[in-house]
Amino acid sequence: MRSRNLLEAFRFAFAGLWYTLCTQRNMRIHLAIAGAVTAVGIWLELSAERWAIIVLTSGLVLVTEMTNTVIENLVDLICPEYHPLAKVVKDVMAGTVVLAAVISVIVGLLIIGPPLRSKLAG
Repeated sequence: MRSRNLLEAFRFAFAGLWYTLCTQRNMRIHLAIAGAVTAVGIWLELSAERWAIIVLTSGLVLVTEMTNTVIENLVDLICPEYHPLAKVVKDVMAGTVVLAAVISVIVGLLIIGPPLRSKLAG
């Protein structure tokens, strides 16, 4: 299926985003956490540089979650029955999401921690 024009390509892309949001519980969890971090960042009046880092790390988590969805569906399409290598592919891809999330939490604590501590102390 190939898009005939740019508008149709964007429609397909948003359909993919919507599919992931509707079918993947973890995507909704990641978005809820990103929303909470955004609210705290607004309250802390973060600088543009800090926002850029938050957006990049949050985006990394969302992109890996969507890639995980693609890989899981592709593996299921190619190999509908259990296969040990299919399990490895799915497990490694899920591990990338966990790794991205852990990195995002660490970066978030480094970025938000100090101004949050200052705001709560004073």
